[in-house]
Amino acid sequence: MRAVGIQGSRGPATSLFFEKVPTPVPKKDEVLVRVKAFGLNRMDISQREGRYPVPPQAPPILGVEFSGVVHQVRDIGVQDDENCWEVGDEVFGLVYGGAYAEYVAVSRHMLISKPSNWSWELAAAIPETWMTATQALFNIAHIRPGDRVLWHAGASTISIAGIQLSIAAGASEVYASVGTDEKVQFTQKLGARQSFNYHTSDWATGILEATDQAGVDVIIDFIGKDYFTKNLDVAAKDGRIVILGMMSGSTISGPMEIAPILRKRITISGSTLRGRDLECQISVKEAMVKRALPGIANGQIQVPIERVFSWKDVSLAHQLMEANTSKGKIVCTIEW
Repeated sequence: MRAVGIQGSRGPATSLFFEKVPTPVPKKDEVLVRVKAFGLNRMDISQREGRYPVPPQAPPILGVEFSGVVHQVRDIGVQDDENCWEVGDEVFGLVYGGAYAEYVAVSRHMLISKPSNWSWELAAAIPETWMTATQALFNIAHIRPGDRVLWHAGASTISIAGIQLSIAAGASEVYASVGTDEKVQFTQKLGARQSFNYHTSDWATGILEATDQAGVDVIIDFIGKDYFTKNLDVAAKDGRIVILGMMSGSTISGPMEIAPILRKRITISGSTLRGRDLECQISVKEAMVKRALPGIANGQIQVPIERVFSWKDVSLAHQLMEANTSKGKIVCTIEW
């Protein structure tokens, strides 16, 4: 089959190229899917550059989310299992790696049936993004009705999902930090009460003013080093901070006051999805299906797609993601 490779195993977006590799052979409890579309994620860039700790069960091919058609099924187990798939079924799902290819082998438990009225692009835009947001908000932060929630990188695909999931879960107020005035308007249209352009304003001061100095109950952070102490400043008593990324780095220099952690009883957690075992991923998938898909299906929840590329232009798609200008998912399609 054809797959997207990386010249020299690591490099810039222009190092992506097409290569012929063996078609995966599905193992017990796996399904072989012919890929029609795959979504891009920031981890793909990190992996391409050699900066991502790839799970041992992942193939070297990039990509963790896809939509496509079941091509081959092996050892399907119990016949009445709801995850019993047949050749020709239209599906989407999450995999440890390998989605930038014509075929991908995936656990049958990580597949979701694609509604007939959904496009391939929409289906491919959901799995990694919405599962990550679901896990962070419900499994780790344990959001409660009435909570105030802050999503950093507010126009990123995960935060786009998270803002809407927070509102659906009963958050009283949702805030976002973003990098442009356009993204301020975009996130507020999604439901954020107030968004802050970190280039032109101090988001920490803004949030404390907006909450009468009470702060926020839940903070989801992708930035890391640069936001750590400010997160402590704006966290409410018994606040929960979930760190999902370290875009500004991981080492905090100089003296840092940790008293707020004790004084406010702040809980700080780190979370990943790709590195978790299959059983955990299955539970997150089931939670996402329950919490997100009905709203997506009835139009109450949006899944913005920034741009769709042919996979022949995958290097351009990576460059667009690296530009940090997008406000939605970047998807590549494979022409059949």
